[in-house]
Amino acid sequence: MKISKLKKNHILKNGTVLDPFNETEKKADIHIENGKIKEIGKISAPKNSEIFDCKNLFITHGFFDAHVHFREPGGEDKEDLNSGSMAALAGGFTGVCAMPNTDPPIDTPELTRYIIDRSKECPINIHPIGAITKSQSGKELTEMGAMIAEGAIAFSDDGLPIGNAKVMQNALEYSSMFDIPIINHAEDECLKGDGVMHMGKVSTNLGLPSSPGITESSMVHRDLELAVHVGARLHVPHVSSARSVEHIKSLKKKSKKISAEVTAHHLFFTDEDLVSYNTNLKVAPPIRSVKDKKALISAVKSGIIDCIATDHAPHTIEEKEGTFDIAPFGMIGLETCFGAVNKILVHDNSMNQLSLIKLLTVNPRRIMGVEQDLFKVGSNAEITIFDPKMDWRFSKKNIFSKSHNSPFINQDLKGRIKATIVKEHITTVD
Repeated sequence: MKISKLKKNHILKNGTVLDPFNETEKKADIHIENGKIKEIGKISAPKNSEIFDCKNLFITHGFFDAHVHFREPGGEDKEDLNSGSMAALAGGFTGVCAMPNTDPPIDTPELTRYIIDRSKECPINIHPIGAITKSQSGKELTEMGAMIAEGAIAFSDDGLPIGNAKVMQNALEYSSMFDIPIINHAEDECLKGDGVMHMGKVSTNLGLPSSPGITESSMVHRDLELAVHVGARLHVPHVSSARSVEHIKSLKKKSKKISAEVTAHHLFFTDEDLVSYNTNLKVAPPIRSVKDKKALISAVKSGIIDCIATDHAPHTIEEKEGTFDIAPFGMIGLETCFGAVNKILVHDNSMNQLSLIKLLTVNPRRIMGVEQDLFKVGSNAEITIFDPKMDWRFSKKNIFSKSHNSPFINQDLKGRIKATIVKEHITTVD
């Protein structure tokens, strides 16, 4: 992977331009001048222009991930904002939302400002998500207004569910004054118990403690009802169960302020893939059944689920080398996201390319209140260039995260990122 500063005039030639904001697809060139969109169409390159040949490639908005864990501050041995940015660039992402479960957690205006300031030093745009409660304890709300003033884009105690319904209601009421989303990791901890995977035939055969799909769906239903009652914005993260999809479909009819995401790994894998006891497949919520996977794919295609996120969660080799019951939950996912979802949704389930791109670009940006019309003349260039037909096998050499905890290693993927443009630089991927 190579990062270069853009020349004064940079021309993307001979590509197919997918504009997910205006829902158009056309053969065209893009002229980038001083890092900004100058013109889209048939372009005569000015003298001394740098030409990037995009023949047989698609050019679209830079991908946007609403859910990553970059571990800074406190967990820089696993990932920091710079290494996370490199993983994002390899995956075609020009912007991400960083979750607050760091050490200390992002629960004050000062720590929110720290992420904003550090983002300026990084090669991608990083937006902080603030903690809902102080120390993520689930009890006392943070100073949301002051954190928003410093740049917080949403609020979540991610990884630690808000079990107290009254605290969740208070959070929704508070956030509704600012019209930004609350994101709750939906797992009933009493139902989950010591479960480390989805409850079903596979968990019985493997002899692993498990938890059923209602561990998630019961709390998703509670949160949805509270959001409708309050009239607040709720974003449901990493939906994994068919029952959760049913609740989201039903409650979306009562509120336009509800949105939901699914991860690439919940679309790609099923609990049957855990037979090898691969700890990289230990995630929360767990990889579920074939039935759940089919429900998720259907929900994405029908629009019940609004966007795709990675839930990129780095862990050290030492942590993941423990037995399945003690290894931490989480996998990395930025580098593999597009190849995985393009294979499952477009290649295997006949979704059209533009619909998939919307799930990775305008939809998550709309949910998070970020500028969506990235091809508007004068906009800072945030562009992803990809080959939708390229078959490739993911390996450790394709990882740019500090951590290697990926179950996609040695998996065959479809569709490859070729280049990412953001902050006046172009990153080309070998």
